[in-house]
Amino acid sequence: MTDTISRVETFLVAPRWLFVRVETSDGLVGWGEATCEGRSETVQTAVGQLAEIASGQDPGRIEHLWQLMTNASFYRGGPILASAVSGIDQALWDILGKRLGAPVHQLLGGAVRDRVRVYGWIGGDEPGGVTEAATAATESGLTAVKMNATPALGKLASVAELDAAVARAEAAREVMGPDGGVALDFHGRVSLPAARQLIKRLEDVNPMFIEEPVVPENSHLYADLVAHTHLPIATGERLYSRQEFLPVLASGVAVVQPDLSHAGGITETRKIASLAEAHGALLAPHCPLGPIALAACLQVAFATSNHVIQEQSLGIHYNQTGDLLDLLLDQAPLTSSEGHIAKWDAPGLGIELDEAAIRKAAETPHEWRGPIWSHPDGSFAEW
Repeated sequence: MTDTISRVETFLVAPRWLFVRVETSDGLVGWGEATCEGRSETVQTAVGQLAEIASGQDPGRIEHLWQLMTNASFYRGGPILASAVSGIDQALWDILGKRLGAPVHQLLGGAVRDRVRVYGWIGGDEPGGVTEAATAATESGLTAVKMNATPALGKLASVAELDAAVARAEAAREVMGPDGGVALDFHGRVSLPAARQLIKRLEDVNPMFIEEPVVPENSHLYADLVAHTHLPIATGERLYSRQEFLPVLASGVAVVQPDLSHAGGITETRKIASLAEAHGALLAPHCPLGPIALAACLQVAFATSNHVIQEQSLGIHYNQTGDLLDLLLDQAPLTSSEGHIAKWDAPGLGIELDEAAIRKAAETPHEWRGPIWSHPDGSFAEW
């Protein structure tokens, strides 16, 4: 008799994660992460609905199940449903690897690299203490950092606001040196007029990339920004399918950043990476999330030729009630050395979770929400 999906569970775990556990009739267990920051309870409901489709199915038919979960409804797409699909999809790859005794990167065609460069966050939502934070990052062994370029920014940015953003970037560059990486996240906070000004002024800092310089709803504006700078432009954490990535790739963005917990999991991210490669773009997945999401990202990174660097959340400012490695029985696989995480060959996603601790933590589920910001005149400001 074919092994089938018999149980799907979800766990809201502090600081802001949503884990998905898929069990088969033969007792195999796979884990995924469907975290959708600020909306994870909604995704939890969506996972329950998708479990109705997945239950009783062969877990090894991953592409078929992805198609069913994604398309077997007249209303589809968006961050909630795509995040729910992502969590189950990661778990299915984990199960397949465990069934076959192989790491997911082997199932994706085999490793193309022995280790993956990673970067860490500095500076927080309201970027400050940049020199100290960048210094601490280098002392921990990291060779690259990312920070928010600005706090809330006026739609017509003042000279003082622009000067402060450039000064922070210069401070980070001074610490990281010419061989280190400094990425600057505009976080969709910056209007198009201000983005044009700020990107131009940041050219001497030579950041690794400028991330999400405008909100994703304005993806049609990327061609303008790309045409007016030599700096690499990156985007994608709030894009959820190949179709949504196609216009920004056509506009010439240099780096795509799908989130494996938002953009259809391993299955869709690999297709996005292939599409990016055809446009000469690099892959640097978004992942300020938990250990399962990072493990999934790394499995893709080991097997994807145009992958360039991986975000990871150790010590990020959101992790106040728990950190990246806390729920692992063995922290070694996700521990970086000299700014890289080495390839490992345990089956599936290749990590051992402390299930008892996860169940205990989920007894007091988080209700994480992003902040709501306002401009001085009381109007809404992008966070």
